[in-house]
Amino acid sequence: MNIIGNFIKGIINVTDKITGEDNPIENQKAVLQNLLETAKDTSFGKAYAFEDILESNNPQQAFRDAVPYFDYNQINDAWWHKLHEGQTDVTWPGSPDYFALSSGTTGKTSKRIPVTDAMIDAIRQAGIKQVLAISNFDLPADFFETGILMLGSSTDLVENDDHLEGEISGISASNIPSWFSGYYKPGKEIAQIDDWDERVAKIAEKAADWDIGALSGIPSWIELMLKEVIKKHNLNNIHEIWPNLQVYTSGGVAFGPYEKSFNALMGKPVTVIDTYLASEGFIAFQARPETDAMKLVTDNGIYFEFVPFDPDYILEDGSLAQDAPSLTLSEVEKGQNYVLIISTVSGAWRYLIGDTIEFTDVERAEIKITGRTKFFLNTVGSQLSVNKLDDALQDIMETFDIEVPEYTLCAKNYEDGFYHTWYLGTTATQNPEKIAEKLDESLKAANKNYKVARSKALKGVKVFTVNPEVFYGWNDSNKKKGGQVKMERVMKEEKFAEWEAFVKKHQ
Repeated sequence: MNIIGNFIKGIINVTDKITGEDNPIENQKAVLQNLLETAKDTSFGKAYAFEDILESNNPQQAFRDAVPYFDYNQINDAWWHKLHEGQTDVTWPGSPDYFALSSGTTGKTSKRIPVTDAMIDAIRQAGIKQVLAISNFDLPADFFETGILMLGSSTDLVENDDHLEGEISGISASNIPSWFSGYYKPGKEIAQIDDWDERVAKIAEKAADWDIGALSGIPSWIELMLKEVIKKHNLNNIHEIWPNLQVYTSGGVAFGPYEKSFNALMGKPVTVIDTYLASEGFIAFQARPETDAMKLVTDNGIYFEFVPFDPDYILEDGSLAQDAPSLTLSEVEKGQNYVLIISTVSGAWRYLIGDTIEFTDVERAEIKITGRTKFFLNTVGSQLSVNKLDDALQDIMETFDIEVPEYTLCAKNYEDGFYHTWYLGTTATQNPEKIAEKLDESLKAANKNYKVARSKALKGVKVFTVNPEVFYGWNDSNKKKGGQVKMERVMKEEKFAEWEAFVKKHQ
């Protein structure tokens, strides 16, 4: 009998029932009030008259009227750089103990995003909420006695002056509560190894000693790790060594393109639970099995705003036009694309996180990530978001029965006009021209703007196939293996030329 597992499952079930239903709209009003109250005496709070906003009849409206939008470069150049000069009380009281390093998916240069103690606590609390939500997935009691393998970035953070720096997954893992340490794998010693290949080799070496019930991490890196474990122990699938593996929590990237190749490594089905942890905070998590949408964490240190996704509001560098309207949670509509804006307990204010989302259930505040503002493909009016590209790729995998875990594309200008030029990461040997025809058909059927563009300046689709290892090599050469690193789905022509040169060299 799984006494401990039954006990833990019982606590989770009871706690979830006690907490009951929340009110996301009222939660958000309270969060904004707390953010403004806490930061009113900071340099930022004084510059934008937080005291006046708090005294207004409608703080939400007064806040969006008074404070401009910021992307990373804008807020760093105006405010956050002062933190590295020893100033305190800049955009949040005191000074942060951590900075999250993030190059995102768009470049080599690391952003340095402040992570305060309040944010560490918020991330921890959101993690607890996600654990409580597991009661909705009806997992057996023995699941709660197994380990959770979290494949993030290294927890060996770099000391820089009076703070520590690292990726957010490494910062979070280095601050796990003591009660969780018995479940956490690969453990502190292995998690501190900075070299990703060395860390994965150690995981593969120790794999037989662990009873893993859940995996957590970016799909591409989880797959590579699983392949190494399977290879090391000469297995047919991962369940031969971890028979109790039942859950995979993905994070910050659509799982669809990886589903087929991921399932090929399994011996039996696992429950996939989406999680949205960004360098700027714990945004959302999947709270129930009836949907793969994620519930915004509305009561925990992050205030959300939503800008309707209109190409006229997105500037060439991916930032927002200051006259773009923003909506509160009470004003959004189901099925519309929005640019996500956040204000946080780390001192980010009306901050463009770079993701686009849509609501699948407004009342529950449930969302899906639809893409990146910088990955919106609008050359010659085709207006394609990443979710539309993912859907077309899903159609390709089903039609040709192939695995394509990675892809990238560019609206490339050839002598006879623009073509959407795709590189698919696959070991399959299908005819690229037939794949291109099917991609074109799928996109025409799914997007009327694409169909119009195809009748005018957009001449067609070109497809090239390369081994998925080339994509991992690209990430390794441009950024770093593992952690929060994700592949660019859409590139501009200059970056795409670099990509094509890399492919030519490494095929």
